[in-house]
Order: sequence, then C-alpha cells, then structure tokens
Amino acid sequence: MAAPGWRHITRWRRGCWGTAVSETLWPVTGRSASSSAPFPGRVGGSSEPGNEPLCCRSTHSDAKLEDPFTLAQKDLTTLYDDIKKELFISRTELKSLCDYYFDGRGKAIRPIIVVLMARALNIHSERSGDLLPGQKAIAMITEMIHTASLVHDDVIDGSDARRGKRSLNEVWGEKKAILAGDFILSAASMALARIGDITVVKVLSQVIEDLVRGEFMQLGSKENENERFKHYLEKTFKKTASLIANSCKAVSILVSSDPEVHEIAYQYGKNVGIAFQLVDDVLDFTSGAQQLGKPSAADLKLGLATGPVLFACQQFPELHAMIMRRFSSKGDVDRAWQYVLKVLSCGE
Repeated sequence: MAAPGWRHITRWRRGCWGTAVSETLWPVTGRSASSSAPFPGRVGGSSEPGNEPLCCRSTHSDAKLEDPFTLAQKDLTTLYDDIKKELFISRTELKSLCDYYFDGRGKAIRPIIVVLMARALNIHSERSGDLLPGQKAIAMITEMIHTASLVHDDVIDGSDARRGKRSLNEVWGEKKAILAGDFILSAASMALARIGDITVVKVLSQVIEDLVRGEFMQLGSKENENERFKHYLEKTFKKTASLIANSCKAVSILVSSDPEVHEIAYQYGKNVGIAFQLVDDVLDFTSGAQQLGKPSAADLKLGLATGPVLFACQQFPELHAMIMRRFSSKGDVDRAWQYVLKVLSCGE
C-alpha cells in the first residue's frame, strides 16, 4: 500500500525538490540531507563529537528479507483479545463503543514495530528473542493509545469514516465517542502502571502530552515559509512519531540500563514514525478512499497543509495565500489538489 508514496518521495529527493528537501530538513535533523559520505557504508561526514558518522551494514542483493508481519505474528496473535480484556466492562453500550476499532481489521503497525524492536534488543542483550511480559504489555498499550487518539481525532475533524467503516462518532455521536476514547486511554494507563517501572511510565506519559501539543500545533500555521516545514515536522513528531519513538524506548528500558541503547531505540522509532506520516500524507493525494479506509483529500478539506502541499508551494507560490486562509475560499481545495498532483507527476 505504501509503495506509491515511497515512489513519489524518491522523486522529490531525486527530481524536482532535491535541494529543497535538503535545506528544509537541516534545522530538524541537525545535518544536511546532501552531506557527503566519505566512508563507504556510512551516513554523513561530520567528525564533531556527538555527530559521528553512523555505520550501516550492507545487504547483499540475493539476501532473503524477512516479512516483519510474519516475524511479529507470534507475539501479536492475542493482541486484540488482550486489549478487550483490559476494556472489560459490564455496561453493554460502552463495551461496544470501546471494542469497535479492536476488531482485528487494523494494520497494527505500531505494535509490530515495538515487538520487533523488543526482540532485537533482547537478542542484543544476550537473551532469547522472546518478549518479556512488560514488553508485550507495552505493544498492547501502544495500540490502545493510538486508537484512543484516532477516536478523539475523528471527533475534532468531524470524520465519518475510519478503517473502512463508519467512524465511531458517526455511529454513536460525538459525546459518547469522546467518553469511549477517554475510557480506552484510562485502561491503557492502568495497564501501564501494572508494568511497575516508573521510568517506563514517565516515557509513555510523554506521548499523551505530545499528542495534545501536536493537535494544538495543527490548529495554527507559520506565516514564514521557511519555518513552515519545520513546524510541520515538529507537529508530525508529536502527533505520530512520539508514540513509536517512546514505545521503542520503553521496551529498551526493560532490557537494558544503557542510555545509549535507549537513545538508539528512541531515534529509530522517531525516524520511522516521521517517515510513516510523510508517506501517509502522500497517499492522501495518490490513493482513493477505498485504499486508505478513510476519505481522500481529508487534510485539505480540514484546512491543513501537509508535506506535499508545502513542497508544491515552492513551485506554485499562489499556494501560500491558500495555506494562510486554510483553503477556505471556494475552489481552494481543488486548485491545491491539482497543484500537488502536477508536482508529484513531474518525475514521471
């Protein structure tokens, strides 16, 4: 499903917007995307303390790549059943509300990443690859926090579809949807407390704060075009990548006391999370509603300028005024849509 998005992002880097991407990512990553790499198999060329080149292991072209879904399957077979046990409640309607999205139809991308990170860390620490009970609980909690945030997002955005079916707020109304999201979040907090590690509790509590701050950031936009993409990436981190980054860090804390290992796990989750959202934002323009499981062009209709729009603004400056008025004038959404598609197709 993500292949079309990755193909377009490759075009951005190699085609129309290579320089722009390098310049824009610099303030966020701390290093230029176009930095030279003087050593084979290394990324970046700086020798400054704290910014050493990272070593990358090459993969032979004939090496068999394992399917991550298959690798994590054993540890996730009971994921949704475990979540439903956490959400057990005698009140029938609330139970139906809370179970609505835990029907096994979700991709469970976040728990898969957490499980694979945990297994890698366990092997690295000379243990078996099997998950510790606390690590398995973190994978479950990650999915619960994510789903609770989707329930609240759909209320805020007025969305009527999610995961290929009517959204929870469309079925039961906004008030009950908000309460269901709150209940899922409270159940996740209880499960988190039972892990019994105060550092893990602090790390995953940060996710809740970031989700709220990210939502507030999404309500605004930067007047300065040079600051706009930095604002977008920071918002993307808080709303999407923070959960993955801090969940990866949390499972590392349970198996290692080395702060460097914690940071590696965190940075991996952070970058995967941001990349995931960048692709998702491209798919909003390149995929239909049936593929996405939600309406396409949803962000534009909500007045939001995501990565593809911000990049297109460099080629079509008239988008700047549309962004500032949040695509509220008649015809703004359609025109912005066409501009983005023109830029996405420039590498074809």
